[in-house]
Amino acid sequence: MLVLGVESSCDETGVALYDSAHGLLAHALYSQIAMHNDYGGVVPELASRDHIRRVLPLTRQVLSESGRTLADLDGIAYTQGPGLAGALLVGAGMARALAYALGIPAVGVHHLEGHMLSPLISDTPPEFPFVALLVSGGHTQLMLVSGVGRYTLLGETLDDAAGEAFDKTAQLLGLGYPGGPALSKLAASGDASHFSLPRPMLNSGDFDFSFSGLKTAVLTLVRKQGLEHAADIAAAFQAAAVDVLASKSLAACAHSGSSRLVVAGGVGANTHLRERLTREAAARGIEVFYPRLEFCTDNGAMIAYAGAQRLAHANADLTFAVKPRWELATLDAV
Repeated sequence: MLVLGVESSCDETGVALYDSAHGLLAHALYSQIAMHNDYGGVVPELASRDHIRRVLPLTRQVLSESGRTLADLDGIAYTQGPGLAGALLVGAGMARALAYALGIPAVGVHHLEGHMLSPLISDTPPEFPFVALLVSGGHTQLMLVSGVGRYTLLGETLDDAAGEAFDKTAQLLGLGYPGGPALSKLAASGDASHFSLPRPMLNSGDFDFSFSGLKTAVLTLVRKQGLEHAADIAAAFQAAAVDVLASKSLAACAHSGSSRLVVAGGVGANTHLRERLTREAAARGIEVFYPRLEFCTDNGAMIAYAGAQRLAHANADLTFAVKPRWELATLDAV
């Protein structure tokens, strides 16, 4: 089955072609970071307009690179939610219209399901079941994954997500947008032991998270210290956030009896988090799986892959709707 995947949930337009028999054939991505950087964050109307400009040229690009044509497609997958309503409508409208014109099925994919399954695109994919740490945008969740669509929520953030905390802390330190990569780069030159920051809910006895208190502690520190020690503050923040993420993830594996952990989403690209998890997981006999770095952020490849899994079991559906808010645990199993 040859599936075209379209991602347009926020500030990146991604298109990819996935073949069930031969794997990922081609993918292309356009990031709007430069445009939104002037505003310090994503402007929804600008994001939607830019998706309109990019989605068709990117589709032509992946078809050309793969040597395939529209007539070769067996189905189209698109991000149905969660995300920005206007941005989602661009991808959904394009995918549904194209599918109707070609007489092939289209399926809406949950954005987080795409992230969670993205390590399965790699040459050494994890087997089910596994525990998944989802750290994407405004979401931080721990899931027990028994199969496609078979997800049990173990814990989630009660306020700010890890990615939001990284971005907001970066703003406090005068860094650009998106803040996560810039903060991690600054932290590499700092001393994490120079300042002590809290580890919210580290010993709560459950798998929930909270990062708003950590962000507030950074705000208090910046007001007191100024930006003279910005690198040390960045390092201390990163160490605190990673400490909580790694500890909760490993505890979730022990609780569920899982020997496999998947880490997906933008924060999953953080070098400090990867090193910490890989080292401590190995000591516990747990194998950690990550997406390729280029697939940690939003991309069409993960949507094409997840869509292929769902289209293999889907009935014809002409419903045209997007879901800006959509709980991952409500998905049907395939």
